[in-house]
Amino acid sequence: MSEPSPSRPESRPESRPESRPRRRGRVLRIGAALLVLAGVGAYLVVQYVTGGVGTRGCTVVSARDDSESYEFTPEQAVNAATIAAVGTGRGMPERAVTIALATALQESGLRNIEHGDRDSLGLFQQRPSQGWGTERQIMDPAYSAGIFYAHLARVPDYAGLPLTVAAQKVQRSGFPEAYAKHEPDAVLLAAALTGRSAATLTCEGRPSRTAGATGPDAVRAALVRDFGRDALQEAGAVVGGRAVPSPSPSPSVTATARGRTVTVPVPQGTRPDADGRGERQRGWQLAQWAVANSSALRIARVTYEGREWTASNGGGDWHPVRTPTSGTAGAESSLASVRIVAGP
Repeated sequence: MSEPSPSRPESRPESRPESRPRRRGRVLRIGAALLVLAGVGAYLVVQYVTGGVGTRGCTVVSARDDSESYEFTPEQAVNAATIAAVGTGRGMPERAVTIALATALQESGLRNIEHGDRDSLGLFQQRPSQGWGTERQIMDPAYSAGIFYAHLARVPDYAGLPLTVAAQKVQRSGFPEAYAKHEPDAVLLAAALTGRSAATLTCEGRPSRTAGATGPDAVRAALVRDFGRDALQEAGAVVGGRAVPSPSPSPSVTATARGRTVTVPVPQGTRPDADGRGERQRGWQLAQWAVANSSALRIARVTYEGREWTASNGGGDWHPVRTPTSGTAGAESSLASVRIVAGP
């Protein structure tokens, strides 16, 4: 029987140095993979916050014959419509609405988020510790927009300032130049959601999975939320048909057993205000507000000034409709009211 070769026990220690580079290589590859995953995760978080991720259900286009457009989600559309409605309700010019929208696009991606730097919250990332309000108030989009406008109104000649300067005087951000990149999109949104650009905002109108209450009463409540009771009482919002008592001081509302059409009269003979807003512009603001809220409130159809938007999976669009002839049921001035058909 041959004796064991003395070289065998010596072979083991010789193999160990060779295995170390292999292990190091494996560790490096795993580490690199983890870094890539972390980077992708960070990218997705940033895209989510800034509006880069989500179902693109809405589009706003320029009223000019150019290719400018902005695609955004139904959630963003609801918040943008609220910001615009609160601004015009305060008598702020379109430029103020543009500044507010650009600020919210940068700060939260037009999402009402419950987190941020330190105690920052909401659409504008306002801080309770800095006197912007309570957490509950700041998480109310109408409140947060209102207090933003209140601070903006105190900035001398804000409408004549560059957008970054005006926004920074309110926000005092560590990155004031970041607001500028959102100005083109904010300009398109403000033109549509103040009503200056007619039939330029469309949404698919697919019902949101997170939608709360729906139907005529929900539409009325949302109108009051964004435009205020006084603004709607003045117009006399109704749901055409039999009168139903409604608690004061909310707008008077009527309903029919068959129909689900909310009719929002537009004040006739309205003179343009300092920013040029008149009867027609007010009507288009209400109409495009309804489209922006179509997913959240399950709105199926909106009609104004001989144009109609209908919810569609292919991307609802505005198209001409026949106006009822004089003397027939439903005949009225095409500028007199906005008709909103609410879903179940």
